[in-house]
Amino acid sequence: MRHALGLEYDGTEFCGWQRQQNSPSVQQCVEEALSSVANHRVIVICAGRTDTGVHACCQVVHFDSQSERTARQWVLGVNSHLPVGVRVLWLCKVDDGFHARFGACSRTYHYRILNRPVRPALGHSYLGWCREPLDADQMHKAAQILLGVHDFSAFRSAGCSAQHATREVSTIDVIRHGDIVQIEITANAFLYHMVRNIVGSLMSVGRGEESVRWFNELLQSRDRKLAGVTAEPQGLCFVRVRYEPKYKLPEPGPIPAMWSAV
Repeated sequence: MRHALGLEYDGTEFCGWQRQQNSPSVQQCVEEALSSVANHRVIVICAGRTDTGVHACCQVVHFDSQSERTARQWVLGVNSHLPVGVRVLWLCKVDDGFHARFGACSRTYHYRILNRPVRPALGHSYLGWCREPLDADQMHKAAQILLGVHDFSAFRSAGCSAQHATREVSTIDVIRHGDIVQIEITANAFLYHMVRNIVGSLMSVGRGEESVRWFNELLQSRDRKLAGVTAEPQGLCFVRVRYEPKYKLPEPGPIPAMWSAV
């Protein structure tokens, strides 16, 4: 039987989603917890692998198990074996055709920047930071250049294993709420460090160092060396993944206040 489950996690203490030989990962602790409840080894596949220090409001994974457990037993049992920074939100049975990664129609990330002269003390694990004033309107204008299907090589970090860099961005918005500047981006899929590289380049526009025209030329160049720096990981959160309605997965709940600027 195939099962899908929704996870939230604080990425601060992890090397990222994917298993690493000598560092704690979210995948490792989830597989170990599921294996304890299932009484056999469980392997999980996720919707989108997150990097070191990156968080998730609703990561979706699937796994196979013949163990007979109710959804409540799975959720309570697995959560009792997980560290405090990781929690199962829901679990449901799906057909064998469901695939958490390849079946995802879209994925959404939020990146939040504290825009003030002083670094944050409270919530520092959940915020990027920029001391110089950012023009969120100019950042939003530049971001609209990314809408549609493009080759995103200019925002693809070394080490990316994707076969090609073509992705489709369906929405991207930059909004300001007080000292918080938030970037929300939805695409069919993302490249390695793609969101953080986009954010770094948008910050160059927001500081007035570069123009909207430069941002367009950057995308067309397909040259990562011309882009801005990679934004810090802690400001990034994987907030939503969408699948075909036929799978009847639970609708994502409201985005927690710490990941929404409004």
